[in-house]
Amino acid sequence: MRLGVLDIGSNTVHMLVVDAHYGARPAPAADDRTVIRLMKYLDEDNRVTDEGVIQLREAVSRAMLFAERFGAKEVIGMATSALREADNGPEVLAGLEELAGINLTVLSGKQEADLTFLAARRWHGWGAGRLLVLDIGGGSFEAAYGIDENPEFSASVPLGAGRLTKKFLHDDPPTPEQISLMRDYIKKEMKPLAESLKQLPRPDHVVGTSKTFRSLARLGGQLVAVVGPTERRRMSRSDLEDWVGRLAKIPAAARTELPGITPERTFQIVAGAEVAWRAMKSLKLDRIEICPWAMREGAILHYLEGQMRNGE
Repeated sequence: MRLGVLDIGSNTVHMLVVDAHYGARPAPAADDRTVIRLMKYLDEDNRVTDEGVIQLREAVSRAMLFAERFGAKEVIGMATSALREADNGPEVLAGLEELAGINLTVLSGKQEADLTFLAARRWHGWGAGRLLVLDIGGGSFEAAYGIDENPEFSASVPLGAGRLTKKFLHDDPPTPEQISLMRDYIKKEMKPLAESLKQLPRPDHVVGTSKTFRSLARLGGQLVAVVGPTERRRMSRSDLEDWVGRLAKIPAAARTELPGITPERTFQIVAGAEVAWRAMKSLKLDRIEICPWAMREGAILHYLEGQMRNGE
């Protein structure tokens, strides 16, 4: 079956089309994304502005046409933190559902973490032992831990790169005062999560997913020799620390000249780097391996298993 997966995130509206059946690798047949950066369209009352709604509707229309063009027989849809938390989120989602002609599942932060963990477990396999999976999104930061396919611990905190950029980094490049305030906030929000994870046995393998971690690893990580065509990278805390302060001093337009920093991430990479570094420091992680699969792949795997259980 050719399946379309519509992901309305805090940064992008992404359509992934896969040839999906139970037991198959959820490799993309085609994908398309529209950069929205939805956080900038939240007003002082935490409502998506009229302009934001227009941008979302145009992006969803484009995504559905893309899925049709590439032969998707069914489309599943999900939305994450930005719309989940917006005061007019239910109203906006209802309009998008009517436009797309599908149901949109609003994922909780814990569900995001659980799906991402499932994807990482399938990618790394049982041999990876106890996994700790970290993900930096536009609106939130997720962590999940466990030895099975369902994590025994998962949590979400409001430390997304887009959210922090909007809240603290008002200049380009940001001022030292803005960086200092953001660091204090990240440290405070990260502390309860770190305390919870410290009560658990040390993980055997630490994994980072999401575009932010991939960008940082291309910038400051090292390639890992593995079997297969997919590029794999590992990043140490010391490598990341070398770049955290430097990134904040470079204007956004100039950051795109650095390896791994795309135009869609250049404004948020400073905040993303600070979250990644603080997570590694708070959890005493020396290195992290980058996983190419994340929440979308987890959603596909979860959907196919549901179809299998229902005999469809």
